[in-house]
Amino acid sequence: MITSKDYVQQHKERFINELIDLLKIPSISADSAYKKDMFSTATLVEKSLKEAGCTKTEICETPGYPVVYGERIVDENLPTVLVYGHYDVQPADPIDLWDSPAFEPVIKKTAIHPEGAIFARGACDDKGQFYMHVKALEYMVKNEELPCNVKFMIEGEEEVGSVNLAWFIKNNKEKLANDVILISDTGMIAKDTPSITTGLRGLSYVEVEVTGPNRDLHSGLYGGAVANPINILTKMIASLHDENNHITIPGFYDKVEELSKAERAKMAEAPFSLEKYKEALAIADVYGEEGYTTNERNSIRPTLDVNGIWGGYIGEGAKTVIPSKAFAKISMRLVPNQDWEEITNLFQKHFESIAPAAVEVKVKPHHGGQGYVTPIDGIEFQAASLAYQQIFGKEPIPQRSGGSIPIVAMFEEELKSKTVLMGFGLDSDAIHSPNEHFGVWNYLKGIETIPYFYKHFTALKKQ
Repeated sequence: MITSKDYVQQHKERFINELIDLLKIPSISADSAYKKDMFSTATLVEKSLKEAGCTKTEICETPGYPVVYGERIVDENLPTVLVYGHYDVQPADPIDLWDSPAFEPVIKKTAIHPEGAIFARGACDDKGQFYMHVKALEYMVKNEELPCNVKFMIEGEEEVGSVNLAWFIKNNKEKLANDVILISDTGMIAKDTPSITTGLRGLSYVEVEVTGPNRDLHSGLYGGAVANPINILTKMIASLHDENNHITIPGFYDKVEELSKAERAKMAEAPFSLEKYKEALAIADVYGEEGYTTNERNSIRPTLDVNGIWGGYIGEGAKTVIPSKAFAKISMRLVPNQDWEEITNLFQKHFESIAPAAVEVKVKPHHGGQGYVTPIDGIEFQAASLAYQQIFGKEPIPQRSGGSIPIVAMFEEELKSKTVLMGFGLDSDAIHSPNEHFGVWNYLKGIETIPYFYKHFTALKKQ
């Protein structure tokens, strides 16, 4: 019998080159200029699934970008694993901060990845990670090691809120029926410290607009007599946190889950160096909500952050102007029990209430989703844990993530199955940032590990 490790070693150059070909296509869902590239990527993903061993593949139309579906049914009486991933990526901006072009993948050695890492937009989020599953299927099919049924659902709108995924799932429940959903769109603590993400934060994303005078004004003739929308907006945003970095929106914390001392102590067992954390980010100190550690602030506590702010003149040189309008994009990461639509409404009501009469405020909700917690006593988690133990030689640490995958809660509601999150990326992989990358070691180790999840889940399901 050829092990997954042996198979990966035999085919690693091809596996890397195939991923590089996928990364070359700029599948940016947020920008309509890349519409053609989005469909090209979907076509390549379908081709890859077919070549890996799916006996049925199709590019499924939605009101937006298509979902790529594939399946290999071994026996209707066996368990079914549904693999979810996304082929769309974030915009590459700011482009001038990339050391090499975002869609011209290169392999470079780093201190963390001495064997090399693939630098490209989407390398880790999520092309590299979902492609691990495609190659894991290839190994299992070619070597007759697939112990159960497998289905793939690879979408093209995750980076813009999965706006049509709920529609697709509601119209394809029978096709997508499964016993467990397997996702690699998260990370692990370190290359020598495997972990399983057991919690995701929810998300509420809004855009705000502050309007003052009916046109841009001369700052000398009108300054001091007319409200400046940028000044007002910055004051309003500053008021959303108090001196302890506690969010001031009334009712915001009413449903926040408070973890017990025992649960917080368990979280603290994960290896973490505050000094290395600060060094990696080139910051003198951390900053956040009083009473919580860094790892708690970015995982089990809700947040409110400005993601972009603009208005007035930002060109070269000076232009003395009081702008008519100012804008900001704001995201709120939420914890279990916080409903994203309720939080969005609380934000809108509060933000409008604190605006002075001299300006008009509009709040435009964009998208959001619920938080999610995976129980660690279920066979889904147990199977993933056994897979990591088999490859890494140690038990993985359960870890709550600060990120959001809003559709995970929707999966459970619509498909009635649990999700297990087996990520192989690292915090240092710069997802959503310039110079995003994915370690070659991590990519290949994921392909090596995933087949053992199928093996252990099938065995546990039969018990």
